[in-house]
Amino acid sequence: METYHYEFKEKRQGMLAKLIITMAALFITSYILTGMSIQGLFSGFVAALILGIANVIIKPIFIVLTLPLTLITMGLFLFIVNGLMLWLAAAIVPGFFIAGFWTAFFGSIILSIVTWFLNSVLD
Repeated sequence: METYHYEFKEKRQGMLAKLIITMAALFITSYILTGMSIQGLFSGFVAALILGIANVIIKPIFIVLTLPLTLITMGLFLFIVNGLMLWLAAAIVPGFFIAGFWTAFFGSIILSIVTWFLNSVLD
């Protein structure tokens, strides 16, 4: 029983670390991209949380629905899906603003690179 509690605690800490890394990556991306802004730590935290939830629940549905288009474009359409997830998070979270689709598109690319970099440095 104690082993289960320890494993659950490790998973919970891992999820919190991923959430903080995503929040930091969002702030760095908003600093780089002029059409994207986050007002305050709370908005950044909620944006990272909503983006994580959207990536777990909504993104797989989008991927399945757009599978033929993704196959035709050899996977490049996934960049658009990532941009839509970022844009959706900005639409839901007050204090998180993205100027338009192309800002979300390039923001998702920069966010992926920054998140990868932070994960590689911190692991």
